[in-house]
Amino acid sequence: MTATQSAQPAEPVMLRALLKTPPYRRTLLLCALVGIPVSLVCFWFLAGMHELQNLLWESLPNALGWDVAPWWWPLPLLLIGGIGVGLVVSRMPGAGGHVPAAGLGMGGASTKVLPGVVLAAAASLPFGAVLGPEAPLIALGGGFALLLRDLARGPSTPQATVLLGVAGAASAIAAIFGSPLIAAVLLIEVVGVGGPQLVAVMLPALLSSGVGALVFTGFGRWTGLQTGGLTIKLPGPVPRLDAADVGWALLLAVAVAAVLRQAVGVGQQVAVFTAKDTVARTTLCALGAGVCAAAYALATGRSPEEVASSGQAVMAVLASHPEDWGSGALVAVLLCKTVGYALCLGSMRGGPIFPALFIGAAAGVLAAPLPGLGLVPAVAAGLAAAGASVLRLPVSSAVMAILLVGAPGMTPVVILAAVLAMITTELVPGPPRPLSG
Repeated sequence: MTATQSAQPAEPVMLRALLKTPPYRRTLLLCALVGIPVSLVCFWFLAGMHELQNLLWESLPNALGWDVAPWWWPLPLLLIGGIGVGLVVSRMPGAGGHVPAAGLGMGGASTKVLPGVVLAAAASLPFGAVLGPEAPLIALGGGFALLLRDLARGPSTPQATVLLGVAGAASAIAAIFGSPLIAAVLLIEVVGVGGPQLVAVMLPALLSSGVGALVFTGFGRWTGLQTGGLTIKLPGPVPRLDAADVGWALLLAVAVAAVLRQAVGVGQQVAVFTAKDTVARTTLCALGAGVCAAAYALATGRSPEEVASSGQAVMAVLASHPEDWGSGALVAVLLCKTVGYALCLGSMRGGPIFPALFIGAAAGVLAAPLPGLGLVPAVAAGLAAAGASVLRLPVSSAVMAILLVGAPGMTPVVILAAVLAMITTELVPGPPRPLSG
């Protein structure tokens, strides 16, 4: 028997031994229980952000006599939001959470930074920042799980702290994406461990996200409140893939990845720019994003909220009714939202995923009329490429795209698009990062 063969049974033995230890089983139980309150907190956080956004962008303009927000509406809102974020970042512990240009962070959850994370998100998302709710939600889930652990005087070992933080984050991810599967796959790629250690981390995360998804879904039905979950519904039957679909989709993936690579690079430059004189520079960048939304509304006659938002609600409308968008409006929304996204990535607080997915979906709708290319493969490839480019997690991005389009038959083109986008992102140089200091 070789050394490799003799070592193979070690991993199952280690996992069984870990499952038999009372501290780990207590942690599993605590993670299952944590999924319930964490999901409720996440529900109210998302519902609050959704209601505040509706108030600022729909109810208030309607009360003042406009059917939709006028073209200049994003300017005062993002001015106020930029001031609020700048004050939180410069004066509160944790600087309002991690900078979105750094990607999607899973670690660093703590109870001390929670107030700043919530306030920065409240000053960013409802006021029109081109960011999603996923990053503050992950921080909220992980931090609140640790807060519950402290209140219950649960185990405070380093292992238990990591497991509870990851479990809380998983419950939050399952809430916003509507699927515990996405939470599991994201954690597999983000945690980046293998063997029994991976299983040991994933079991509490899966348990918490599964329980949390049940509670989150049921609670929404009981209250009747909306949280703005990420869903799209493509019209018509799902076509079979052919050579033209694959060829065009791969070219689209390269284009989307190259554009988003530059956007993230600019966002990193903006983050360095706002590190000094934070309030003034954050306000200036937020106002720049507002100018992008106002310019889009002036040029197209459409609502400025289509640019000044995370894009999750608009993406659902775009995917289900692509005929309502002309090519000029699609080009305008892609240009303006990409610039606004880059500015917000380095200045405001939120998540990088939702606007990137919108950009990928809009690029797919724009490319769909190409000869031989259909709407479903184009949007699926755009979503996968956008996710892989921004997150640099190709498996998670592929799973996310497949679940969003609801077409397992698109799996081959989605995987190819995610991989090609990942390669493009790594090989295409971004803007040079300026020296700080």
